[in-house]
Amino acid sequence: MLNISLVLLVAKSAWKTTKPLIIKDQVLLPLAGFLGVLILWWIVALLNPDLMPTPPEALVANLDYIFNPFYVRGPGNLGIGWLLIASLRRVLIGFVLSAMVAIPVGFLIGMSKPAMSALNPVIQIFKPVSPLAWLPISLAIFNQADPSAIFVIFITSLWPTIINTALGVSSVNSDYLDVAKVLEMPRWRQIYKIILPASLPYIFTGLRISLGIAWLVIVAVEMLTGGLGIGFFVWDEWNRLNLNSVFLAVLVIGLTGLLLDYILGQIQVLVTHRKAKLN
Repeated sequence: MLNISLVLLVAKSAWKTTKPLIIKDQVLLPLAGFLGVLILWWIVALLNPDLMPTPPEALVANLDYIFNPFYVRGPGNLGIGWLLIASLRRVLIGFVLSAMVAIPVGFLIGMSKPAMSALNPVIQIFKPVSPLAWLPISLAIFNQADPSAIFVIFITSLWPTIINTALGVSSVNSDYLDVAKVLEMPRWRQIYKIILPASLPYIFTGLRISLGIAWLVIVAVEMLTGGLGIGFFVWDEWNRLNLNSVFLAVLVIGLTGLLLDYILGQIQVLVTHRKAKLN
């Protein structure tokens, strides 16, 4: 009974000690950061009243978008929710296609020195190319905005996943592979039982970086190609000199990117049984 009471007393004391720290780190400090951004925005808006709305003005002006995100008032007059879905569809298609190519190529590079020698220069050349530089090429190939945007997302999302997958595969402890060879384990079984589980954290890191890049790219691509999408919404509202809606779009884009990374991080936890780190 004494031991149980002592354990309960220690646990209660630890909870009292850690609870304020949790509230401070996960609630108060993030709120302070957002409050600082709002204050900075407010100050800049007050110094430029003819150019930029204050946070309350932007909020009031965007109430229709906020409370009715899925309205349909004509062929080109859709709520911001529909525009967000259109952008997400392009991003997810391009990202999934990219992952289907990048992961096998990463395994090939990580497991084969000739493949590394052949493909690494290609990757290093194309990796720093701006996503927008691929847009004219994709438009010339597909002659349509939607597949062109998906292609640009696909090509720019390849490199982080390829590089991180190759790094994970090449970092597998050689002792494990030596034991597998002694046991005469087939190569495909070595990949499935040893290399893949050890490489998963690296693969997911690459996937999360690629998804973040894909979400960045779609906004810029839609600004240039037009059509339905959150990126075109930003450009269209800017042309109308409606900065209220531009600020709303920036907030929606940021929150969506955060949500996408969180979802992929939770998938990583389920698959690898390891806590996902923020990118």
